[in-house]
Amino acid sequence: MYKILTINPGSTSTKVAVFEDEKMISSETIEHKSSEIKKHENIMDQIGFRKEAILKFLDKNGLKINDIHSIAARGGILPPLKSGTYLVNEDMVHYLKFETKTEHASNLAAVIGYELSDNKIPVYVTDPVSVDEFCEEARISGIKELKRKSLLHALNMKIVARKASEEIGKEYNSCNFVIAHLGGGISVGAQKEGKMIDVNNANDEGPFSPERAGELPMGDLLKIIFSDLYNHKELKKRLIGHGGLVGYLGTNDLREAFKMAQKDEKAELVIEAMAYQIAKEIGAMTVVLNGEVDAIIITGGLANSEPFINLIKERVSKLGLIMVYPGSFEMEALALGAFRILNNSESPLNWSKEV
Repeated sequence: MYKILTINPGSTSTKVAVFEDEKMISSETIEHKSSEIKKHENIMDQIGFRKEAILKFLDKNGLKINDIHSIAARGGILPPLKSGTYLVNEDMVHYLKFETKTEHASNLAAVIGYELSDNKIPVYVTDPVSVDEFCEEARISGIKELKRKSLLHALNMKIVARKASEEIGKEYNSCNFVIAHLGGGISVGAQKEGKMIDVNNANDEGPFSPERAGELPMGDLLKIIFSDLYNHKELKKRLIGHGGLVGYLGTNDLREAFKMAQKDEKAELVIEAMAYQIAKEIGAMTVVLNGEVDAIIITGGLANSEPFINLIKERVSKLGLIMVYPGSFEMEALALGAFRILNNSESPLNWSKEV
């Protein structure tokens, strides 16, 4: 029986779990004090205290790092790569520490795992956010200097697709799905025969979300950019972090927004508008698949809200079967990626900058 340690860092917490083969035997969301976070100017400066917290988690559960057969880390923001499970090597660690274009907490996972392993335990990442399976026409933006990028909640979207294919009794690689991951950011993608051939970039395309502005009227946005109302950092925060529900209602909590909507028609309209935009994106991805859709899959934290999901269903129910997988399955997805390598049902992919 294989013991697999999974590591999934967030901005203020680190999710960890231990699996025995496919079964989770212990887990914890380690919350980090804001005072500890603020001590460190750069994300990579946080390696030390996060690594120490993971070792304490293992100790509490009667385990040492040498008891672990593999470490499964959330993939950071790497260059575009194909879906699968990659062996973490020195080149990947160096890229995440010094070369990645975006500073993000997910970049920590493989680096921490690699340091914990001390070259004695294999470390893997499965389906990072930069998974790129776009069809070529999806890359065209409308301005030749700009290419559309594949950035998505690949880890969770891929595992719910596997769950859905099993539930409907079809081979994963023969299914066509529209998959909507609804969280702090929103990714809606078209997965054709196992490949995500198009998806909105959750940072600057598609529906607005609890914290992100989504697509915006470009002409008016340009006026704001050149108006000197905001500097670059301030405007970026308006778009990612203070956009969406936060910008309109002052909260990123959908439950709180629904409470506000009981007394405030504006809050009700904003919630309905977010559901409207998600439904519209689902419809667009259905067209990408030529209407040949085995199921529309809805997942992520917002999928826990039945009233909100019902608002989406009202608009898309005629497009196909709707399957809802509330919450996130990222820890399970990480463990299963490593387990498929350990039991030789899949071969690990080798990573380089040119992969």
